[in-house]
Amino acid sequence: MKNQIDFKVYGRFALFSDPLTKMGGEKCSYQIPTYEALKGIVKSIYWKPTFIWCIDKVRIMKKIQTQSKSVKPLIFSGGNDLSIYTYLADVEYQVQAHFEWNPNYPEMEKDRVDGKHYAVVRRMIDRGGRRDIFLGTRECQGYVEPCIFGEGAGAYDDLPELSYGLIFHGFDYPDETGKNELWTRFWKPTMKKGVVEFIRPETCTVRKFIHEQMMNKPVSKGLDEEGLLDELDSEAL
Repeated sequence: MKNQIDFKVYGRFALFSDPLTKMGGEKCSYQIPTYEALKGIVKSIYWKPTFIWCIDKVRIMKKIQTQSKSVKPLIFSGGNDLSIYTYLADVEYQVQAHFEWNPNYPEMEKDRVDGKHYAVVRRMIDRGGRRDIFLGTRECQGYVEPCIFGEGAGAYDDLPELSYGLIFHGFDYPDETGKNELWTRFWKPTMKKGVVEFIRPETCTVRKFIHEQMMNKPVSKGLDEEGLLDELDSEAL
């Protein structure tokens, strides 16, 4: 089954927030993108509930550098606060990912067509994504282009190994696990010659239960959704 893609994502700023820095209201970015952030990017490129995106690895193409900005986030009680956010500046990554059929949606077996979703996601990468791309947070606009993973020179190709501490990996959502629970998971990544290979979500050993959450199954009608069947019929005529 064709299900693996490579793409390049870049932007002026990125903010992959460290949860520890959110307590005081002044966010600070991790040095590398998280699994969940990259998963959000690839879902913005193309996603359907028929399958689940899995991030295989990311390659850091440009030198890691930070820039602090003064921001005025909203206060729930009203008004604004003054905070300092620390962003990553001038970022570029190569990402390799693949999708797997979602076993929690057996009613969508008819949509599990080999090659169809692969062809669509390739077209969406060429067009820069189906929805807006964000690098961690909404104020960090990103841009997507096709690439071949490992092609070109990266800033850390000559660095043998760089280990990071315990960082956020992602969320376990009910529609992907089949359990009516929301969990958060953590892991300890290591960058080798500029490449971080992600472990699968089920192999993360450090987890924390957040709260109970029910599955909210979307309704998919295949080509009939968004009037695609009507467009195909009109083109045939």
